[in-house]
Amino acid sequence: MKIEPGTRAVVTGASSGIGRALAAALAHRGAQVGLLARSLRELEALADALPGLHVALPCDVGDAAAVQAATDRFVAEAGGVDLVVANAGLTHYRPVATQPLGEIEQMTRVNWLGTVYTVHAALPHLLGARRGHIVVVSSGAGLRSFPGAAAYGATKAAQRGFSTALRHELHGTGVSVTTVYPGEIATALHDHEHERMPAWYQSGSARPATTLAAKIVKAVERDRRELYYPPEVRLLGAVNGVSPTLADRMLHRLRGASAAPRLH
Repeated sequence: MKIEPGTRAVVTGASSGIGRALAAALAHRGAQVGLLARSLRELEALADALPGLHVALPCDVGDAAAVQAATDRFVAEAGGVDLVVANAGLTHYRPVATQPLGEIEQMTRVNWLGTVYTVHAALPHLLGARRGHIVVVSSGAGLRSFPGAAAYGATKAAQRGFSTALRHELHGTGVSVTTVYPGEIATALHDHEHERMPAWYQSGSARPATTLAAKIVKAVERDRRELYYPPEVRLLGAVNGVSPTLADRMLHRLRGASAAPRLH
């Protein structure tokens, strides 16, 4: 689908990071954007800063009824929806043995169930129009999870399985799906836990969210099945799919022993 003036898009997690960068990229193409996040103040400030008229939709994506209401409100105000981006997410990096269950439950509710709620709320509108596109922002961690991020990686792997099958389920409906696998992106995602981030994370380099946003726009317009950014993420997924042991050895060499402490 072409993103142009008149395109109506919903973006979750729009107040910061990848979501904010993508909302800006869409707005500069002339799209009207429904901005979903928890903070009304931040969303209203973003809506005012972007070119065009946009809709601030304060919403907790872990609340199915709230997501449905926000989606329906946008459709009513915009006259429909063409593009839906399930991007909202959060992290808590800790070893499973010491991680509070509440953190695992929160990531499950926001990262995984938030994606389900977003897609489920939008699908009837997209299918009714017989056109549209869904973007699910997963993670490289959905291809190969890392020590200290087992629960986070599990939520991202769930997104991967969901969106892969969904693309096939929607064949012939006019609605398509793109799954995005970012590596480390320069966002505020880990601001609350910098002091306890694993050594393998510290050895990486974060890429700009604006570059990823531009690539997502192109991926939607080209109906790409998947988008990996940076490209090394695709290599990691491919190697891990063929030989997890080989992927472990590769990561051990590139990121240090903390990325793969067990090589057999």
